[in-house]
Amino acid sequence: MSQDEPELREPDLPRTAKVRPKALRTGWTTGTCASAAAKAATMLLASGEPPRWVEVALPSGRRVTFAVAESGLDGDLARAVVVKDAGDDPDVTHGAHLTATVRWHPGPGIRIEGGEGVGVVTKPGLGLKVGGPAINPVPRAMITQAVAEVAGARGVEVTVSVPEGELMARKTTNRRLGILGGISILGTTGIVRPFSTASWRASVMQAVAVAAAQAETTVVLCTGGRTEAGATALLPELPEVCFIEVGDFTGAALRVAVEQGIGRIVFVGMIGKLTKLAAGVLMTHYTRSKVDVSLLARFGGDPVEVAAANTARHVYELWESAGVLRSAGDRLCARVRDVLVRFTKGALDADVAMVDFTGRVVVAATRAEWVA
Repeated sequence: MSQDEPELREPDLPRTAKVRPKALRTGWTTGTCASAAAKAATMLLASGEPPRWVEVALPSGRRVTFAVAESGLDGDLARAVVVKDAGDDPDVTHGAHLTATVRWHPGPGIRIEGGEGVGVVTKPGLGLKVGGPAINPVPRAMITQAVAEVAGARGVEVTVSVPEGELMARKTTNRRLGILGGISILGTTGIVRPFSTASWRASVMQAVAVAAAQAETTVVLCTGGRTEAGATALLPELPEVCFIEVGDFTGAALRVAVEQGIGRIVFVGMIGKLTKLAAGVLMTHYTRSKVDVSLLARFGGDPVEVAAANTARHVYELWESAGVLRSAGDRLCARVRDVLVRFTKGALDADVAMVDFTGRVVVAATRAEWVA
């Protein structure tokens, strides 16, 4: 193995896994729970009556109902609590008390702030304002919609807090990423799917086998819902069964693809997961591996600046600012393709596409015609 070739790494897991007859139980993101707490608090503020249940919309449009664990009025402030249920995912925020405190404000719109236990962003590269609360764009939109359903055009100030959130954050990578003082309010779909469990790995393996059983010779591995949406737009000629939300279990999916006679893999992902794959990490859950941004310094941009970046997203932003996103991204995709082919000992052809953070736009790829 040459110095430039990464060592391929995957945890010691069984080569085969039995799929449990009972489906894994999904849960709710911190963003969904925060939106439910914010709506419940606004209902109390508007009516003076403490709600027992509250219904909110997920980004998909589906509506879900939550029990309100606590609520109360204190002068011009209303407060409500929703307890997070992470389902069968081993999430450090399972059981967290997502708390929203609201008050009317004279201006228009809904203002969202972070309170106790919600981290503060101190470094670039997260797609959030430095100095602001670690509340991601999708949860912000969910909170805004939920509160507006009650408040209408009235202005509302919402403060999201998580008691003991700072303690929970010590079990995450937040501090290394520059998020200090608490957890992040996360979520892109509103739903927690148990990516990190052995059973999810088994479901990925099963999905590849199902595609092969339908005589499909290409499968498209996607890291999540946003990348899957981008992949289906990129390859509309492929049937739905070919698209597999692989989560962190790329290595398991590749092994089954070889065993089942699949001839070609297309991997569609964002820069973070692609960087881990480029380093030879085939099981990419954040608790088992970290992004090596120094690797990205080989592909483009100012090598010193890129190597010192806070996150892979920060590198993306640096590449974009320097006008080298396409060229550097193409090199990253080519490196990932080489890793995938080498992992399967040449049994599979592979192509790779990197999408932006919406998941909709291909910004680099091993095939030039794929790039927007």
